[in-house]
Amino acid sequence: MEALPRIARGAGSYLYDEAGRRYLDGSGGPAAFSIGHGNAEVNAAIAAQLARVACGYRYLFTSEPLEELTRLLLALCGSEFAHVLLSGSGSEAMESALKVALQYWDARGATSRKHFIARERSYHGNTLGALSVSGFSERRRPFEGSLLEVSFVSAANDYRGLEGLAGAALTQALARELEARIVAVGAGRVAAFIFEPVVGAAGGVVPPPAGYAQAVRAVCARHGVLLIADEVMCGAGRCGSWRALEADGVVPDIMAVGKGLAGGYIPLAATVVAREVGDRILAAQGAFLTGHTYSGHTTACAAALAVQRIVARESLVRRVHERGTALLAQLRAALARFTEVGDVRGRGYLIGVEFVRDRATREPLPAERAFSHTLGRHAFEDGLIVYPCAGNVGGTAGDTVIVAPPYNASDAELEELIERLTRAVGRTVAQR
Repeated sequence: MEALPRIARGAGSYLYDEAGRRYLDGSGGPAAFSIGHGNAEVNAAIAAQLARVACGYRYLFTSEPLEELTRLLLALCGSEFAHVLLSGSGSEAMESALKVALQYWDARGATSRKHFIARERSYHGNTLGALSVSGFSERRRPFEGSLLEVSFVSAANDYRGLEGLAGAALTQALARELEARIVAVGAGRVAAFIFEPVVGAAGGVVPPPAGYAQAVRAVCARHGVLLIADEVMCGAGRCGSWRALEADGVVPDIMAVGKGLAGGYIPLAATVVAREVGDRILAAQGAFLTGHTYSGHTTACAAALAVQRIVARESLVRRVHERGTALLAQLRAALARFTEVGDVRGRGYLIGVEFVRDRATREPLPAERAFSHTLGRHAFEDGLIVYPCAGNVGGTAGDTVIVAPPYNASDAELEELIERLTRAVGRTVAQR
């Protein structure tokens, strides 16, 4: 394996290695770096907190940053939510979401509700529970046999729709499939349905077909099944609304948020719980039975507060909403000449490009060609970071790259991103 360059520093939308090479961060790493790198205001907030105390252990102390961040998250997420559980990563946040769902049903005396339903081509984290509900065969394979028993329904993908359907017809078919699966498992056994409002790494950015979130919300409500939204990648403003599901007019029972929350400055994630769900648990059992040593880490909370103050002050979520439409159109126009580009899709600053052998049939490129990873390497060599993904078709074939720039990237930096990506696609297409 080729040795990685050693990073030296970051400034805004750029990273620099020790050899002096500069890289435009066109994907925010893994869609995490929401306001870029080396922000002096965030760094000062971190330093100031460290000068007071790095961390107060959650079972001994609360803290001003923790309390303020909790209030802020509840205000951003909406009045339907009343409880916040902080953790160190998106995987931990999703693990807590699963545990909260199970604890809720236990608190209600519905102890048979242990089963989860998720979707194919989804990814919810690296811990065994979160991996269990991930329809990502490449990452699951070594751990099969030790994962939870989970049912999977079809991916919600307009470009590669169930039975060739798209739009409203696809939404109806997917809702029927989910309802049939709940009935087959037995509604009294199902704890929750889990999905990413906009799929990230497992699908190369897949926004839902029209009306999908409302349709699955209705199915879950009919059968008393909790709805868990994984917004670790697509939330915290990445898709042009603070909650990704805001755009779909849906409120989940439990949601996970991470990545852009603290912008990559210090690891932090959160599980946000609806009032009715959390109140029932606390009334029956007194506490949420999930957490880790560093849950609610004081300095991580201070970092997130600083990031979110900048996001609010500079109206960055609105910028992502407004500028994201233009960025998507510009990418489509720049890449249209390449017949290997089958689809350019996304929402806000979470955009995916899918590459195919044949545009008409949407046949994927041969897996052995490793097109997306070759493209990622070519882009990196030219000073651009994108996020290559593979396996979105049948778990082995399918090539995509994700574009997810910092929310505050300048127009000139976005133009540079498009130019360098176009150049990398051209170089990769020419390599047979």
